[in-house]
Amino acid sequence: MEFTRRETLALGAGAALMTVLPFRANAAVDDVINEFTGGAAVADSGVDLTAPEIAENGNTVPVAVSAEGASAILLLAAGNPTPGVAKFTFGPLAGSHSASTRIRLAGTQDVIAIAQLADGTFARASKTVKVTIGGCGG
Repeated sequence: MEFTRRETLALGAGAALMTVLPFRANAAVDDVINEFTGGAAVADSGVDLTAPEIAENGNTVPVAVSAEGASAILLLAAGNPTPGVAKFTFGPLAGSHSASTRIRLAGTQDVIAIAQLADGTFARASKTVKVTIGGCGG
């Protein structure tokens, strides 16, 4: 198989992009958090995040999150190509301020939950999940 000069340059640029991608993912997580919080300070308590320590398959990882008095909870997977997983919103008549779902993880990474509380403050919890088989094409 022969490559033209243009194809070779495109392959090289693609390889260079793949080495920079993990750094952009972390920057994207910070951007998503700042967009959600408006740059406000985030406390390290007030959110309960339940996720397995080890997930044998990254395609279906069970996650549960709750925060008493939350009006919204943002769920992020820091190592995924698109870190935003879900945003749960709760109205004033919500019976509980909790949610559970199954998420897809590309590999071992932090799962992060940010809660916006009714008083306008923000709280955070995170947990590292070790994935043995990636779920995002990895």
